[in-house]
Amino acid sequence: MPNLDFNNTEIAFAHKSNAELKKARLLFQSFSYPFIIKQGPKIANLFIDILPPVKSLIRHTLFAQFCGGENIQDCQKTVQVLSKSNIGTILDYSVEGEESEKVFDDTMNEVIDTIAMAAKFRNEIPFSVFKTTGIARMELLTKVNANEQLTDVEKEEFDRVKSRFERICEKAHQNKVRLFVDAEDSWIQDVIDDLTYQMMAKYNKESAIIYNTIQCYRTGRVSHLQSILSTTDYFLGFKLVRGAYMEKERERALKMGYVSPVHANKENTDKEYNDALKFCVEHIDRISICAGTHNEQSSLYLANLLTEKGLSSQHPNVFFAQLLGMSDHISYNLAKGGYRVAKYVPYGPVKAVLPYLSRRAQENSSVKGQASRELNLINIELKRRG
Repeated sequence: MPNLDFNNTEIAFAHKSNAELKKARLLFQSFSYPFIIKQGPKIANLFIDILPPVKSLIRHTLFAQFCGGENIQDCQKTVQVLSKSNIGTILDYSVEGEESEKVFDDTMNEVIDTIAMAAKFRNEIPFSVFKTTGIARMELLTKVNANEQLTDVEKEEFDRVKSRFERICEKAHQNKVRLFVDAEDSWIQDVIDDLTYQMMAKYNKESAIIYNTIQCYRTGRVSHLQSILSTTDYFLGFKLVRGAYMEKERERALKMGYVSPVHANKENTDKEYNDALKFCVEHIDRISICAGTHNEQSSLYLANLLTEKGLSSQHPNVFFAQLLGMSDHISYNLAKGGYRVAKYVPYGPVKAVLPYLSRRAQENSSVKGQASRELNLINIELKRRG
């Protein structure tokens, strides 16, 4: 059995001072107030440009907890802090909600810059990542996904999307940097899958460079993995997550009258996730995986799988990953136990990453969310320190 104790707060928070822990405690406590969670992002968006104290407050609270900085250079301190504990960084340019061709090109170039940075600091930055909606309009992807007829203008637009997508993947291949293509809403995921597997076929001939993301709160994901493995001859890379859009998926399915693509309950999601882990480890010669999870049981399950299969905790095809500012008890204890771990480090201008920060706040506000667990661990550590 792996020697892992996710309750070891001394290891989990060794990188944080008492002042930093108390600041984090106040932030997580604030997530219990519904008004802050529901109205806070709207108020912040309205006043961030005209009231400097609003931007300053966000920068020193939510932004400081969950983001690495406003640009790549700002993230260097976070990269070094994580590296000291043998934890890698995944630089994630988290600007959302823009839909102009200029912004799409700028985002592509920013992602390419993160790949260059990862190539320069291979030990510290093991992966790069991008979202397809960062380089393409949601409405266009929805139309392509539904196999609707595109206008000539839309065909040219989609050609530009495919060009951006390939330029990013080509850069990753040239620099031998592993690249995650993030998963998104189910109604655009097929087109994202198609683009990703095309790039895998082209660039994963020698090793897994391009990784698709599998959302295990969706039904049939293990079957999807089995199908891809049996119908391809290149190396496969998968980031396994539970998923981030459950309520939106269910609401859309109900509104439009189709069967919800997500599991009916958490138990089925957990089973799908762990079955996916098992399948990938059983085919570790062809499949490289990153377990993107804040779930202690699944993290321990993967560690146990490696032990059962006689695989090293440092196996080059297996990584664990969590978000910056969350689940340090998992990340730091896994790293201390000798496993390969990375943290997603989002960055971007404060106003531009507000949608990301809003999701983190909402995620932590639910009864089954992270806040109570995070608070409990922080309190235990502060008490231990006296």
